[in-house]
Amino acid sequence: MADVLSQGEIDALLSAISTGEMDADELKKEEGEKKVRTYDFKRALRFSKDQVRGLTRIHENFARLLTTQLSAQLRTFVQINVASVDQLPYEEFIRSVPKMTILTVFEPAPLEGRLLMEVNPNIAYAMLDRMLGGRGEASNSNDSLTEIESKIMTQLFQRSLYTFQEAWSSVEEFDPIMEELEVNPQFLQLVSPNETVIVISLATTIGETSGMINICLPHVVIEHLLPKLSVHLWMQTKQKERLPGEEEAITKNVKKAKLPLAVELGHSNITIEEFLQLGKDDIIELDQNIKDPLVIRVGEQAKYLAQPGKMNNQLAVQVTDVIEEGEHND
Repeated sequence: MADVLSQGEIDALLSAISTGEMDADELKKEEGEKKVRTYDFKRALRFSKDQVRGLTRIHENFARLLTTQLSAQLRTFVQINVASVDQLPYEEFIRSVPKMTILTVFEPAPLEGRLLMEVNPNIAYAMLDRMLGGRGEASNSNDSLTEIESKIMTQLFQRSLYTFQEAWSSVEEFDPIMEELEVNPQFLQLVSPNETVIVISLATTIGETSGMINICLPHVVIEHLLPKLSVHLWMQTKQKERLPGEEEAITKNVKKAKLPLAVELGHSNITIEEFLQLGKDDIIELDQNIKDPLVIRVGEQAKYLAQPGKMNNQLAVQVTDVIEEGEHND
C-alpha cells in the first residue's frame, strides 16, 4: 500500500519543485522505471493471505478443543495456542525438526495424501509420564520408544486426531486414519522436497513443561479445500430450502412417535434376605400414602401427578396436575 503524504509533506514537496531543489522530470523518470522484486521459486507462496487466515481460524478452534480434551485426559494444566502459521518448502520444514522427535503420520480420508503432526519430545514424554501416573515431567531420554510407550502414544494421538476432525468439520468432513508413529524425520518422505507446505505451530504447556506441536499440511493434499477457506464462504450461512409441506409432514410423524408412560404406586426398601423369602400373598409396604397423588413418568422424566381409579372396569389414573421442571428429581 502506497504511503499517504501529510499536508506538510505535500507543501514541502511543492516548495522544493518551485525553488528548483527537485526536478519534476527526474521524478517522472523514476516512476517510469521498472521495479524488480526478487522471487525464490524454491520458496513459492501458494497459499493466499485469505487462505492462511482461514487455516489460522480452524487451528485456533483445534487448539481450544485439544486443550479441553488433554486437560480432561491428563488431569493437569494444559494450555495450547496458535503461535505461528508459515508456508515453506517441505525440505526446509524437515530440516527444522529435531533429529529425535514424535511424528504422527495420518491420512485424512477420503482426501488423497498424508498429513503430519510433529510433537516436541518434551511435550510427548510429559504426556506419557502423566498417562502412566507420574507428575507430567519430561524425560531427557532420546532412545527409541518401547512397544508399550508406542502403544500408549498411538492411542493418545488418535484421540487428538478426532479433535482435529471436529475442528475441520465446518469446512470438510473427513476421517483421519493414523498410519504410523515415527521418531526420526529423516526416514519420513511425506511429499517431494520442494512441495510447499503450511506449518501451524501450536505453543503447548503441559503442567510445568512447554514445547511446540507442529502440524504440516502439504498444498497438494488440501488444494481443493482452499476455495472453501475464503472469508466470503466462511461467513456465509447456508439455509436448506424446505420442500412444500415438509415441515407439516415432520410434525405429523413426530406426533406419532410412541413414549413409554409409567405410573408409580410408590417405593419400598427391603433387605436381600427379605427379598429372597418373598412368597405368594406376602404384602410389601410402600412409602406412598393412600391420599397422596401418584407420579406419572414419561420415559425417565416425572411429568404429571394423578389419582387412581377405574374406567370401564379397568384400572386408570386421572391427571390432576403438571409437574414443573425440577420439582420431582428423585
